[in-house]
Amino acid sequence: MFWGHAAKQCIIDNTNLARLRGSGRQAVIVPEMAAFAEAYGFTFLCHELRHPNRKARRGAEFLERGDQLPAGPHLPEPGGLEPAGAPVATVRMEHRPASKTGLIPAVAFEHECSCLAPLPAELPAPYCSLERTTDVYGYVLVEGNYYWVPGTKREDVKVLRYAERLKIYQQRKCVAEYVLPADGVKKTPTSTRRGMLRRGTCPSTASTVPSTRKQRLRALGPEVAAYVDYALTTPGLQRHRFLRELWALSHKVTPSVFVQALQRALRYRVVQMETLERIAWLCMNQGQQLLPFADVDESFRERPAYQEGCLTDEPDLSLYDEPPGRKNSRGKNNRCGKNPLSLN
Repeated sequence: MFWGHAAKQCIIDNTNLARLRGSGRQAVIVPEMAAFAEAYGFTFLCHELRHPNRKARRGAEFLERGDQLPAGPHLPEPGGLEPAGAPVATVRMEHRPASKTGLIPAVAFEHECSCLAPLPAELPAPYCSLERTTDVYGYVLVEGNYYWVPGTKREDVKVLRYAERLKIYQQRKCVAEYVLPADGVKKTPTSTRRGMLRRGTCPSTASTVPSTRKQRLRALGPEVAAYVDYALTTPGLQRHRFLRELWALSHKVTPSVFVQALQRALRYRVVQMETLERIAWLCMNQGQQLLPFADVDESFRERPAYQEGCLTDEPDLSLYDEPPGRKNSRGKNNRCGKNPLSLN
């Protein structure tokens, strides 16, 4: 923007900051970075592997020597680097001949302007577009902080997140603009209404919802509490989603069927919601009556497949007769991440 022109190609290395996949000329650029480059009239191009000399490093080496900025006892602050370095970049380096070729950058730039892409006087700042839903309190959640949406409508909005500010659009109309908080600040409500942020009006955090649901499940009985304790210690389980679906299942069936299904699920180490629903359906159909034994054709013992595998050891199912969490005879915890049995 300072020079008013941009090169038509920007040669970069095969870094993941701008490259999505591939390498060299076959590299695919990240869509956000490609849109950023399109606004300035250039394209990103990755150099071939093991060709790092394709990148221009003279500017970095020139500043790394440290003898170009004004001397002083301390380095300037980040806000003071620009005033100190601007004369070096735009005046001193611009009119300084190259050491080997004697080429003056200011003269070369006048010649290269015909090959560069001119830039417009103003360009929109880069931003990240986010789709958000307004909650019942009138706030939207962005990066752990709450922002007030003016009006009484609780509908979806589009949030444009800039480097230092945030804009909220509703029906293609900007309804609010906020300054982003400092890094590390979370769970902070931000509003344009003065005197309206009273205690109780701020939306509750999502982390308190699963704990309340977990307490309600424990209150249903010791059998349910034992199953909830086992499920929450299972690795790889989406705990919040599982508790929400388990609470919904408790409202679909009677309490007796729900407790009976969880007792059976705890015995066979079942933590999959689809299998739990099938167990509950089986308990409802079974009732207090025992299932009749299936008619088995005893001639299966004469089959070649049975004769071939009849000498193998019987499976050890004693694991399911021990309480969860207790160590078995082999010294391992009686708990598994995946369901060894599933009810078809």
